[in-house]
Amino acid sequence: MKFLSVESLPFIQPQIDVSLPAGSLPHLPERVLQFGTGVLLRGLPDFLIDKANQQGIFNGRIVVVKSTDGGDMTAFERQDNLYTLCIRGVENHRLIEQNVVCSSISRVLSARQHWQTILQVAANPDLQIVISNTTEVGIQLVQDNIRQTPPQSFPGKLLAVLYARYQAFNGDPSKGLVIVPTELIPENGTKLKAILLELAHLNGLESSFIDWLENANTCCNSLVDRIVPGRPDPATQHALTEQLGYEDELLTISEVYRLWAIEGDEHVRDVLSFHRADDNVIIRPNIDLFRELKLRLLNGTHTLSCGLAFLSGFDTVREAMENDRMSAFISSVMMAELVPGIPYPIDEKTAQRFGFQVLDRFRNPFIEHRWLAITMQYSAKMHMRNVPTLLHYYEQLGVTPRYISLGFAAYLLFMKATHQQDEVWYGNRNGESYPIYDAQASYFADLWTRLAPQELTQTVLQNTTLWGHDLSQLPGFAESVAAYLEQFLENGVQAAVSTHFDRFEALAK
Repeated sequence: MKFLSVESLPFIQPQIDVSLPAGSLPHLPERVLQFGTGVLLRGLPDFLIDKANQQGIFNGRIVVVKSTDGGDMTAFERQDNLYTLCIRGVENHRLIEQNVVCSSISRVLSARQHWQTILQVAANPDLQIVISNTTEVGIQLVQDNIRQTPPQSFPGKLLAVLYARYQAFNGDPSKGLVIVPTELIPENGTKLKAILLELAHLNGLESSFIDWLENANTCCNSLVDRIVPGRPDPATQHALTEQLGYEDELLTISEVYRLWAIEGDEHVRDVLSFHRADDNVIIRPNIDLFRELKLRLLNGTHTLSCGLAFLSGFDTVREAMENDRMSAFISSVMMAELVPGIPYPIDEKTAQRFGFQVLDRFRNPFIEHRWLAITMQYSAKMHMRNVPTLLHYYEQLGVTPRYISLGFAAYLLFMKATHQQDEVWYGNRNGESYPIYDAQASYFADLWTRLAPQELTQTVLQNTTLWGHDLSQLPGFAESVAAYLEQFLENGVQAAVSTHFDRFEALAK
């Protein structure tokens, strides 16, 4: 069976409906520079741009920059950057099974291997847009030299690209770019712009460039919301390959629900013309409502549940939702504690309606969203997504949140490393090793070798560098978290969860 490619497209004879790209699309100009090759970008922005191209609206393709050294680009090269997005779920009580071969990516370049080529892309007069998704830790100020090949950080790389563009067009203000980061941090565009300006000063760049950077370019705050677990399990992959009639190493599964909320004015709307192809691309002067609902309820619930569910033996969100105890925890932590704790003036009915919608998305029978993937940069996610909610919950109700405490205790246990290999720390789940991809992994590995659970809990909660606050000062929180952690260690996570839910139910009667 042939791999998906431009050459193989005319010979594809699928057994199911597949939307194939029009013949002219691979020749569209390169109008977008994208930092990141992850499945979320392919499953949402790249898909939406492809959708607009198919309708003759945007008419532009994406140059993708692979910023990290991990993985390779062989699949992109072999498949001429084509990939299949299999959209599965329920929308308006109707079962959706849609398959789209996306052709929005023109090429994929390695920052390490092709940096000079990337700087040449900056000089392309057709270029208008930059998109990024470099995880929550990507938008940070690093003392970076933008003259390195390449610079170390994402902001350093982006600043080097912008400086090359400024030089190529002699500071023409009409050649500024619309920059849309999709990293899930509050005010991602505002923070990225501030870092770029500070880096420009640190690198001694001329004042005329700094003026151009500040006034000719627009950094938009944005929010993406779509569950994109990525490559399916081997059995599903095999079945889809047989039905599609070709092999696709980049085949990606996503849910039906989608949202890309972007903060911008009429200029942004004109440049991001692809928004006209899908009502779920929303461009407004303020997107705080969308950000808070998604960040606190969907992402916050994921973060508070991932360690508990994974250590209980569940590999995917769907598996956990099929278990009465884990489903009860996920529903309870969201509706009973995160909804009232949202640190933003939101109508309670609006929040509850969104929450119930999220729970339905978690139950999607087609989605295999793996808990282990959700644990990546666990500490940063816990800080960004849940600490503000926890603080506001205490302000509003003044009582210890038992479900948040349970989820936080599971986070501490997940971060208990047993060994290190190739600079990666590993934990243990029932005799099976799992990787801990977290910037704080070494910090926790050290604590677990020295401290008992109660002291460890107190030490972590007092760490204002991690949380921005001394969480040990919240009445009853440290005691509650430590008690749950000791129960996990003594009885196992799944047994402890069952015991505590029995107790919760008894208290509720």
